Amino acid sequence: MEEKYLMAIDAGTGSVRAVLFHTDGTQASCVQQEWEHKEDPRYPGSMDFDWVQNWKLACECIRGAVREAGILPEQIAAVSTTCMREGIVLYDKEGNEIWACANVDARSDDEVGKLIRMDPELEKEIYRKSGQTYALGALPRLLWVKDKMPQIYEKTAVLGMFNDWLIRKLTGREVIEPSNGSTTGIFDLKSRTWDASIAEWCGIRSDIFPPVAECGTVIAPVNGKGAEDTGLKEGTPVVAGGGDCQLGAVGTGAIRPDQAAVFGGSFWQYEFNTASGATDPDCRVRVNCHAVPGVWQYEALAFKPGLVMRWFRDAFCQPELEKSRITGEDPYDLMNQEAEKIPAGCYGMMCAFSDVMNFINWRHASPTFTGFELDPEKFNRYTFYRAVLENTALLVRGHMELVREATGNMPSEIIFAGGASKSPLWSQILSDVLGMPVKVPAVREATALGAAILAGYGAGIYESIEEGVEKTVRWDRTYEPDMEAHRVYEDLYGVWRKVYAAQLELADQGLTKPLWTAPGLQTAFPAGRC
Repeated sequence: MEEKYLMAIDAGTGSVRAVLFHTDGTQASCVQQEWEHKEDPRYPGSMDFDWVQNWKLACECIRGAVREAGILPEQIAAVSTTCMREGIVLYDKEGNEIWACANVDARSDDEVGKLIRMDPELEKEIYRKSGQTYALGALPRLLWVKDKMPQIYEKTAVLGMFNDWLIRKLTGREVIEPSNGSTTGIFDLKSRTWDASIAEWCGIRSDIFPPVAECGTVIAPVNGKGAEDTGLKEGTPVVAGGGDCQLGAVGTGAIRPDQAAVFGGSFWQYEFNTASGATDPDCRVRVNCHAVPGVWQYEALAFKPGLVMRWFRDAFCQPELEKSRITGEDPYDLMNQEAEKIPAGCYGMMCAFSDVMNFINWRHASPTFTGFELDPEKFNRYTFYRAVLENTALLVRGHMELVREATGNMPSEIIFAGGASKSPLWSQILSDVLGMPVKVPAVREATALGAAILAGYGAGIYESIEEGVEKTVRWDRTYEPDMEAHRVYEDLYGVWRKVYAAQLELADQGLTKPLWTAPGLQTAFPAGRC
């Protein structure tokens, strides 16, 4: 009998990839193509999605993954999809794409302002039902289309997300699933389906929402056009996948209530599983449907930690970059070797980049390093570099405290995945700051593995999502906390929160430029928001 494989197609912010897995979770191939989302010069902050070019890139990845694995298309038992969340696609009644934007599109400042002026309490009401605010959801973007491109708005027949767009291209069927659908802000969390009343509150049409199917449901087989475009075998089952963080949780085994995971990349997400769709009374933290039916996730997001690391490397670590070019060593590994020599707490120095999330009033202070002395032996570029690592770990601590305040629960260990988990130093700092074990999975493509698990579940290879996790998820290493370092970080954490609050106040006064501010949110505290 020929061996069967599972395919995941992942539409990320910066790239698309197709990944093939053996049914035991071993990765067989991965082909990736970078893509970019261009700004329309007429609309500052826009991030258009090129569905024609990007589908061509996705097809190249699918064909390349099959070729790299050296298998036949008929050996693929099932396909599932995942993607960056929040990106949306609009279709006309013939099923053609007519408008699309990527996830951090920020063109809707005017529309957020209009919503706040229309009813200062509405955002809180929407959050209590959907777990979302205006910061990332689809509502302001749909209002933008209504205001700025009325001809597109009138032609719109269906709204979808990017993982569903991939399924539509493969099968011709449009079905949305709860894990990504809930990030639109137009879902009722508890029922895990559309809530037309939310759209109507905001003056948005309620007749553009496709059917909903739970993650792991077989949507349709690959049709003739999908097979022609991708080289997949016509008739291959295509299974509803989910949002990238939710499927990352599946791919790391975080599928039960009270489990938690941290995903570290350009953005960092803290995901805490719960058994209810209850939201935070103070509207501070996002709540999404998990990709596992009957489970929800509190999600605390940190903007730009990975981008801060890249900036620091490129701006200050030229010797490591040059050595990397000569030896092939990773420049981050070279920087870590020196940063390990710096004691926990960086001699009292700290920095302010990303802040603890406040979803209803979400902004970050101006980037700052503070508390250093003019002593080059202690305060050199490696001290500053380690302070960046510590800042992000302190931020995770803040997110854990935030979710505990909202739910009353705290995990006993953390799963750490994503690009940042490749760093032993960062993993150990995270364990030391939190004072708990940090488990790093063996498969780095955790999101793609999560999609493959759902594909296998939908195809009947695994009897349940739980069985899929048991058969595929393995661990690379567990980091245990150094309790002496933990005590240093316990003292540092309280100081860091006060320093950050002071820096945020400077930004609110207009004296410094914020690192990031949510769409429509003025630096002065808007009336009516929490």
